[in-house]
Amino acid sequence: MSDYDLYYWPVPFRGQFVRAVLAHAGKTWTEHDAGAIGKLMGAAVADMPVPFMGPPLLVDRKADFAIAQMPAIILYLGETLDLLPPTPALRAMTIKLVNDANDVIDELTIDGGKQMWTDKRWSDFVPRLEKWMGFWEETGRRHGLRADAGFVLGGEAAGVADVVTATLWTTMGDRFPKLRRMLEETAPMTAALARRVSALPALAALAEKARRDYGDAYCGGEIEASLRGVVGG
Repeated sequence: MSDYDLYYWPVPFRGQFVRAVLAHAGKTWTEHDAGAIGKLMGAAVADMPVPFMGPPLLVDRKADFAIAQMPAIILYLGETLDLLPPTPALRAMTIKLVNDANDVIDELTIDGGKQMWTDKRWSDFVPRLEKWMGFWEETGRRHGLRADAGFVLGGEAAGVADVVTATLWTTMGDRFPKLRRMLEETAPMTAALARRVSALPALAALAEKARRDYGDAYCGGEIEASLRGVVGG
């Protein structure tokens, strides 16, 4: 039996962060399809495993505990799988990076498709995306990020900050080469970290599985189509 149940759509996007932390920790999970997700979302709140509006939702089978919202799930896994740094300040910085990653993908999809991308909207957004990339570079500069090894926030072993960073930028960059080049130019140490952590065997295998399962898909739907229209790839 798997260690966890994961409810997320058949695309990488927000769910890939959860998959990556689980894979990095050597855990197993069962993915549930759109029908199962829809059934849970349509249930009465009192009958939900945890009150939630949409996936990702994770159930820890051993602990008999369910949690939703990507940053909350990552924090729970970090705590229970010993992937957070040792001090309150560094844990807070890790949680900030997780929430920043969540904000980046929200902005990249205009809050889940509230509007579609146009050339003008994208042109106006590019400096803001570069500023986001700079957040990672400056956080790393202040906390010991090096292009060759070791991130920030607690030692040489890859933790939540490393895995989330790698998942954010490599999932995006693999599907949108223009954005990968932007990261390499804007935040070269971050790009190097993302490549190094993504090459870890468990994460490399996960990326290959995502390609098999989802192809080139990123977030899906009309918002992905509009994003590809302005970015290409």
